Amino acid sequence: MPATYQIWGDNLDPEAIIQMDQACSLPVSVKGALMPDAHKGYGLPIGGVLAVDNAVIPYAVGVDIACRVSMTILDIPYSEFEANRGRFKVALEKETKFGVGEEFSNPKPHKVMDEDWSFCTVVKSLKDKAYKQLGTSGSGNHFAEFGKLTIDKSDKEEAGGYENYNLKTENGYLESGEYLAFLTHSGSRGAGAEIAEHYSRLAKKFHPELAADLQNLAWFDMDSHEGQEYWLAMELMGRYSEANHEIIHKGVVKALGGESIININNHHNFAWKMALDINLSGARESKKKEVIVHRKGATPAGKGVVGIIPGSMASPAFVVKGLGNLKSLESAAHGAGRRMSRNAAIKQYKWSDLDSILRQKGISLISAGLDEVPMAYKNIEEVMSQQRDLISIIARFDPKLVKMSPPEKKHLKFKIK
Repeated sequence: MPATYQIWGDNLDPEAIIQMDQACSLPVSVKGALMPDAHKGYGLPIGGVLAVDNAVIPYAVGVDIACRVSMTILDIPYSEFEANRGRFKVALEKETKFGVGEEFSNPKPHKVMDEDWSFCTVVKSLKDKAYKQLGTSGSGNHFAEFGKLTIDKSDKEEAGGYENYNLKTENGYLESGEYLAFLTHSGSRGAGAEIAEHYSRLAKKFHPELAADLQNLAWFDMDSHEGQEYWLAMELMGRYSEANHEIIHKGVVKALGGESIININNHHNFAWKMALDINLSGARESKKKEVIVHRKGATPAGKGVVGIIPGSMASPAFVVKGLGNLKSLESAAHGAGRRMSRNAAIKQYKWSDLDSILRQKGISLISAGLDEVPMAYKNIEEVMSQQRDLISIIARFDPKLVKMSPPEKKHLKFKIK
């Protein structure tokens, strides 16, 4: 029998549901979940969560292994940012580069490069590229942005369920108010992409029996040499992605002469080992079983776990606390989710459409592609309302100065005061 899964959200991409049905039909599948930001991906849909027995599926982790969001709340008053956005623009542009193949001529050191990269040929061959790309950011929906973080606990119901007791610093808890925050979204860059492609091709060779529409769900047994090798590579890419964000954030904070009050971060393209209560067929009792939970474009939402769910360049992100809902495999959405393809967005919208929205919301855009216009995404407020049983909201982040990968031949620049 296929594994069962529950759906959150309304009017989801039908292709995503088909892909989830296919994923749950695998003989190794145990349980699944589909998040409210779901849309079609490779193999497992974006927003798909899949628990499997003693196996790991490279394309259920994703091409951008360990894609991550990271937020630093600064001790610099938000009013200072508004008075001189230009200073913050300079710091942002100096400390990271965006786009496919971008690297630094003088690589930035980090302890992650002192780890073992020689446990397999493909990872060893990518070490030099990974080193040069440390501190860079990806293309597509990856971003770096300053914005206003609002914590409001004065009226929990009217504030949308805000709770601040999880944002704990060395000196206690953050009080209600407005803060300046720096938010980034990127992953494991070229090294992660090549590792994903290599192991996905290899997994397909192990499973020639799979139908054509299931090939991207090919897996490794966890007790196989290849499964262990991929797992080590995936975990290394997790630490590498974390290092990328750490370098960017420390560089930006130092350039501004500020201090970090708190840093919040989480992966959303990764696999985790998790113990589940599995009801045995015909039995009256359950027992704990270790499974591998893939979250492809889904945020970890274990009980009390703090994470970040971003919207688009012109819509808010939310700092959230997981409620530990086992029906979703302790997962939540990872963003607003696309409502149209990149090509459709480019054909339908003009730069003037974007300009109007940004100026209305007081957002300065340094660079981006037209495929990332906010109109190409679902309403993040609606997505958040569709998962109230998965997370509670701690704080709201409104972007004000945004940098994304520019189009290949056209830079969109706005005057920064």
